[in-house]
Amino acid sequence: MEYTQMPKVELHLHLDCSLSYDVVYQLNPTITQEEYEKAFIAPPKCTDLADYITRALSGVQLMQTKEQLRLVTLDLFKQLKADNVLYAEIRFAPLIHLEKGLTPEEVVATVNEAMSLGIKQTGVKAGLILCTLRHFTASQSMQTVTLVDRFKDTNIVGFDIAADEAGFPIDNHVKAFNYAKTHHIKCTAHAGEAKGTESVWETITNFNPLRIGHGVRSYEDEKLITFLKERDIHLEICPTSNIQTNVYQEIKGHKIHEIYNTEVSLSINTDARTISNTTLAKEYQELENNFNWTKAHFLKCNLEAIRHAFTTEEVKNEIRQKLIHAYQE
Repeated sequence: MEYTQMPKVELHLHLDCSLSYDVVYQLNPTITQEEYEKAFIAPPKCTDLADYITRALSGVQLMQTKEQLRLVTLDLFKQLKADNVLYAEIRFAPLIHLEKGLTPEEVVATVNEAMSLGIKQTGVKAGLILCTLRHFTASQSMQTVTLVDRFKDTNIVGFDIAADEAGFPIDNHVKAFNYAKTHHIKCTAHAGEAKGTESVWETITNFNPLRIGHGVRSYEDEKLITFLKERDIHLEICPTSNIQTNVYQEIKGHKIHEIYNTEVSLSINTDARTISNTTLAKEYQELENNFNWTKAHFLKCNLEAIRHAFTTEEVKNEIRQKLIHAYQE
């Protein structure tokens, strides 16, 4: 089936990992297509997550001024529109965009304003999630979560922790997630990707997230699967990315079909449109080819995604109606 025209919801998408060649060329007119592919797109197999993440540095370097941040954000909205995404949650870590003198507040304000313009120009509804990173200090994590608070009632909708899960413990970030809880900030958290089920358990126990970024290793622990279902904790699954970061050897070995059959809430996401050289339409096609997924599977995943989205009931209802109408035709 052709999935490009089907409406979709995406909850797990990194801004700095999704720069198209068009926008990179606009920011650096000396770059060739070949150089772009080498620097921005990861090979089908990386050593691990840490290796995969090195591709993000190319994007971050081109996102250090207000104009760069604006262009990259608007470029992503064009990509989402082309992929027929109705609602997206985009995430990034504001504290890694300060190399040319911007303050964290200026970084967030710039992306926030660009998002408002992107929403207006494309009709794609969206929210922005601010990320702390595993290797950050406790004060950097606190600085990031207070930015979410400062920009409440704008496009900023939540807080996340990303980066090398296997390389850094959670200790520096407990305080920031406690702040999020007391200030009613919605949270998601990367876990169960570079590390096994123990990572998901400690993340849930210490951070209380409503969703888990990836979380695919949860399948290895029956008790954890039961817990996720009981608590209605949603998994943001990114199939192609999981193969590249070596969570699974190949797509046929991915546990998404088994996780789906446990009835844990999950959605399909790209993670990093450029690094993984993918779209949601491509991800859906892979799942159809390898697991015989049908429109019914994708409708369920999209309805679960919008149910767990950090947005208003009004937006959820609007997107839900559009999804049901399109997938049940």
